[in-house]
Amino acid sequence: MLLGVNIDHVATLRNARGGVEPDIMTAVRICKECNVASITTHLREDRRHIKDADVEAIRMLPHTRLNLEMAMTDEMQEIALRLRPHAICIVPEKRQELTTEGGLDVEGQLDRAIKFVKPLLAKNIEVSFFIDPDVHQISAVSKTGAPFIELHTGKYSEAFGTMDEEKAFQDLKGAAIFAQNFGLKVNAGHGLNYHNVKRMHEIPNLVELNIGHSIIARAVFVGLEQAVKEMKNLCEQG
Repeated sequence: MLLGVNIDHVATLRNARGGVEPDIMTAVRICKECNVASITTHLREDRRHIKDADVEAIRMLPHTRLNLEMAMTDEMQEIALRLRPHAICIVPEKRQELTTEGGLDVEGQLDRAIKFVKPLLAKNIEVSFFIDPDVHQISAVSKTGAPFIELHTGKYSEAFGTMDEEKAFQDLKGAAIFAQNFGLKVNAGHGLNYHNVKRMHEIPNLVELNIGHSIIARAVFVGLEQAVKEMKNLCEQG
């Protein structure tokens, strides 16, 4: 499995003091030197961490695969069409949430989803939808033309080490296989850390894991380079 590193919380720390440290681009370069598959950022409506200028600077770096997480809004579509990141992941978004809560309801807004992704796909942007491991949502995504889904691993991550772990994991695994039968490629992420990520190897043909918070948290103690390398090794070798 490939590793995409979400650097949003480097920006969270920077914004806490309103200055320039820690520097976002230094974090990006460290991740690139570790040969991660992609740099992931979530450009939120309220710009609480990553800012427009950050995304633009990352996009301009040569040989950098930018995965832009964003809400399904006209503003974000316009930004994506202008910047043309290598990939986007369409996520639900609530102003009051600390982090993304649950997957996007594609089934309940299928017509809008189809219209939203059409111009993005026309620009050869790789589109995915961040969804719960639910067969109805997977079926809906298969009708949009998007080639990827990203499975929300939050329930599994929260259940890890408890009696609910196995059911949550089997739900993820079954959803991934179901999606692949539709011809969809499958990424996953949310709440994954250095302990629970190992079971992702039991899910066949996962393409990429997007992980942020646990990497940045570990980097506080061991440095970003080591934190990224440790997670990359777990993703690639288990």
